[in-house]
Amino acid sequence: MQMLPLVINGRIELSLTPGAHSRLIKEIIEQFGPRYAPEALVLYVGDTGAKMRHFDKRGFKALGLTFDSHGKFPDVILYDKKRNWLLLIESVTSHGPVDAKRHTELSLLFKDAEAGIVYVTAFPDRQTMARYLSEISWETEVWVADAPSHIIHFDGERFLGPYEETP
Repeated sequence: MQMLPLVINGRIELSLTPGAHSRLIKEIIEQFGPRYAPEALVLYVGDTGAKMRHFDKRGFKALGLTFDSHGKFPDVILYDKKRNWLLLIESVTSHGPVDAKRHTELSLLFKDAEAGIVYVTAFPDRQTMARYLSEISWETEVWVADAPSHIIHFDGERFLGPYEETP
């Protein structure tokens, strides 16, 4: 079984378990990240073979975040230092978009974050997205890997940014 190579943060070499889910994670880091959060740091990469393939404990601590290793993290977490955003990205090939329940889980897990939170669901293609369209939560973003230069915004007061309720 051939592992899927991945380089993050310009220097850290990882190997992901082969499969569609890992291929999409690789595309998120190599295509989505540079396009929508240039120079963002990869703080976390989950993998089907190793839940915490990459976990930047020091990076999270610098943001004032500490976690129980049993927390249900999204598949990829990017930190855009320039805009002070944490992008929480779910890689969806067979289950798991950012639906209302997942949105609540993630908001509770990251409630102490000083950075703005951006919720993103990534799909390999529009056919996969179509199966989950009715489940996707408002105030989130959707990215489709086979059309990397497009992003779909699900309502909210701003495009690709943390959603902040107005009083």
